[in-house]
Amino acid sequence: MQDYSGYGQPTMPMPPMPPPPRRRVGALSYLLVALVAGALGAGSVVALYHPASNSSTASPQPSSGALKPQPLPSGAVPQPGTGSPGTSVGEQAIVNKVAPGLVIINTTLQYSGEQAAATGMVISSDGLVLTNNHVIEDSTSISARTATGKTYTAKIVGYDPTGDVALIKLQGASGLRTVPIGNSTSIKAGDSVVAMGNAEGQNAIVPAAGQVTALNQTITAGDQGGSISQETLHNMIQTNANVVSGDSGGPLANSAGQVIGMDTAGNDGGFAVQQQSAAGYAIPINAALALAQQMAQGQASSTVTIGYPPFMGIFIGQGSNSDPQAQAAQQSNGNSFGGFGGFGGNGNQGCYTSDRNLVAPQNIANISSGTLILGTVCGGPAAAAGMTAGSVITAVNGQAIGSPESLTGVVSKFRPGSTISVTWVSPSGHRSVSSIALTAGPPQ
Repeated sequence: MQDYSGYGQPTMPMPPMPPPPRRRVGALSYLLVALVAGALGAGSVVALYHPASNSSTASPQPSSGALKPQPLPSGAVPQPGTGSPGTSVGEQAIVNKVAPGLVIINTTLQYSGEQAAATGMVISSDGLVLTNNHVIEDSTSISARTATGKTYTAKIVGYDPTGDVALIKLQGASGLRTVPIGNSTSIKAGDSVVAMGNAEGQNAIVPAAGQVTALNQTITAGDQGGSISQETLHNMIQTNANVVSGDSGGPLANSAGQVIGMDTAGNDGGFAVQQQSAAGYAIPINAALALAQQMAQGQASSTVTIGYPPFMGIFIGQGSNSDPQAQAAQQSNGNSFGGFGGFGGNGNQGCYTSDRNLVAPQNIANISSGTLILGTVCGGPAAAAGMTAGSVITAVNGQAIGSPESLTGVVSKFRPGSTISVTWVSPSGHRSVSSIALTAGPPQ
């Protein structure tokens, strides 16, 4: 198996830095769209975004006021200086053609109290940027800094988790340089390539030269937290260029300085990967652009989501078990919370600003079937309706709800702005029917 990059060594000298904190993603969903969790075993690959930091605070608002990403150092732009150590004249010529069309992406994951950094490619002068789905996954705010040093707020146009492709739009952008696009069908094993990206989240584009070592590869990739679903990606380009954390969404360029792939996955030395030699993987640019065009045209499908998903503002578990007590037990035995910390407190706190202090509820509605609410997001629709940890949702628009899986399946069919009728039972046994206006939530 492969993972979404790993913390490999940078391809050019960099100052020492402490090991980056890993993004904590448990088998827990806070917005109601389909999300299947599964523990990753040895040989998995981890996200090529770079977890920048854990935030000590988070905004209580589910759809606005999210934490802003840490500012880039003054004068930092996503383009290496001419003659960077370890970069040959030929490689620098390729970088000079491609880097002006790259952006450094910073995301805030408000509900896990964290931030991350990666890369994107400008594909239209008015600010359409191509990147990976796992770069924008769970994000509550996105910013992108161009080669000129200007930072834009970005909004999601669309995303496809199965293809690991996302399209974002820089707000108010115009006259941007775009990346030169090549033809991924023309490449062959042995071709020289240069991978580029925001390596290790250092807020600068770092090149890594190599060769195409194989085509049409199928890999299994998963988040470095080891608890969201694995993805099987097909027809990938394999390279021995040193693709590392932070490179996600960056270009794999040919010797003519044309983008023929999007950096997506690489080996992580922290896992017992199957491959004995270093390998990076890129999505062929033709395939990535075909999905981006579909998103730009607003064409949703069974795999492509346009815009943002619906958001109730509740934390729930995973799986197909419809017994709320069993759902609580799954959280308490540690199968789902991962690195969220110990289970302290009474488990029925009024609301949460992130999953950082989320604990298993001790007081649970005494009913046999429904989706257990592990916690509500402060300021979210569910909290406004009076729902608390330990409440159990039994129906949506009159349709019976059992497992968390059934709830996500039903609510994911709606769009932000829709109002749904939710039947729920409080920990004390009181039955309520609430009208919930769904807001826009982070992409899953």
